[in-house]
Amino acid sequence: MWELKQTTDVIYWDEWTHPAFGQRPLYIAASEAGLCRITWPSESFETLQAWAAKHAPHAGLVRDERRMAAALLQLREYLDGERTEFELALDLRGTPFQVSVWRTLVRIPYGETRSYSDIAAAVERPAAVRAVGAANGANPVPIVVPCHRVIGKNAALTGFRGGLAAKEMLLQREGYREYKSAGHARFRF
Repeated sequence: MWELKQTTDVIYWDEWTHPAFGQRPLYIAASEAGLCRITWPSESFETLQAWAAKHAPHAGLVRDERRMAAALLQLREYLDGERTEFELALDLRGTPFQVSVWRTLVRIPYGETRSYSDIAAAVERPAAVRAVGAANGANPVPIVVPCHRVIGKNAALTGFRGGLAAKEMLLQREGYREYKSAGHARFRF
């Protein structure tokens, strides 16, 4: 189901809004190999540009609504409660450790969570809990690679690059409410 490839020719993108995030846009991007980046509403188009410059330095950014239509449809279906799994090819760009964490995240079932220590154990690095947290925060394809399904061992939401309100909203849309609405103040936007 999840095919991971990498290419650097062109990064296609589109801007998208959904009522779940208000009127703030998300920027969605894909290479020929698959979906490679989704920004949060708190991030700008410049965030996408900076990511592309770092992870696809020879690629051009080209806006293409048609190429992004399938990913946008699946995201809409997920946020509208009509989809529980994504069927998209992924082009994940990161370190081998980060990619191993992200591959583990896609195996967390809809409506369930895992702790950071659970993920560390799953990638066979049980002492790397903080590194798992960092990899989770660097996830280039949030929602599709469900980093929101990782919570603290004490059931606290902890930190989240997209903001704790977004994490809570995504978990609630999946019917999961067995968490403590707590986390770092800097992630409460």
